Amino acid sequence: MSLYQQQTLQQRTLGIIGGMSWESTQSYYRLINQGVKEKLGGLHSADLLIHSVDFAQINELQEQGEWEALGVIMTSSGTRLQAAGAQGLLLATNTMHKVVDKLQAATGLPIIHIAEVTAQAINTQGLKTVALLGTQFTMTEDFYKQRLVNAGLKVLIPDTVAQQEVHRIIKQELCLGQFQDSSRQYYVEVIKQLAAQGAEGVILGCTEIGLLISQDDSPIPVFDTAAIHAAAAVDFLLKEG
Repeated sequence: MSLYQQQTLQQRTLGIIGGMSWESTQSYYRLINQGVKEKLGGLHSADLLIHSVDFAQINELQEQGEWEALGVIMTSSGTRLQAAGAQGLLLATNTMHKVVDKLQAATGLPIIHIAEVTAQAINTQGLKTVALLGTQFTMTEDFYKQRLVNAGLKVLIPDTVAQQEVHRIIKQELCLGQFQDSSRQYYVEVIKQLAAQGAEGVILGCTEIGLLISQDDSPIPVFDTAAIHAAAAVDFLLKEG
């Protein structure tokens, strides 16, 4: 059997909907390929299909509350990946999981849900109360938090003023590749406040936050959703059946 045939048998094909933002999508690509190499060794890399959308359009529709239109864009991306041979899908973003049910209905493919795999990682460590940082959509709406609650977790979020600043930093800095010390310090102060309220860990619930905040910055355990999601992608790729 050739090396090519061996690799084909060892991996499934995963479709990634990325570009939200491309700053974090490149982290996914690196982390998933590193994970496959660690598992298979040698020159192995991940069997991936990536469709990267134009985030300017996505962001504008988010801010306008046009979630139906966003659902159409995500399902179009998903069906294109499916037609190209994807056997499962990954949305490389937290916020756009608001329309994940539409994507699931349109494709019927297994989707690696970022909130569910994050909840599993938290439960593995035995924590019960966690802070959640992300866009205002992710922090305040049930499409994300309810998945965590369903997994037995209590979720704490910043106050309204802090929510707005956390959101602003994501959209106006991190998604543009700007990583400022002042913003890092602000996030750390928010984490400390939530820890004082009982948070035992903090979810970096936007895939760009992990580019700014690391475990070294936080007084409590950090759960980087992009890294957790990428690890789950590796498991999917290498799972038989």
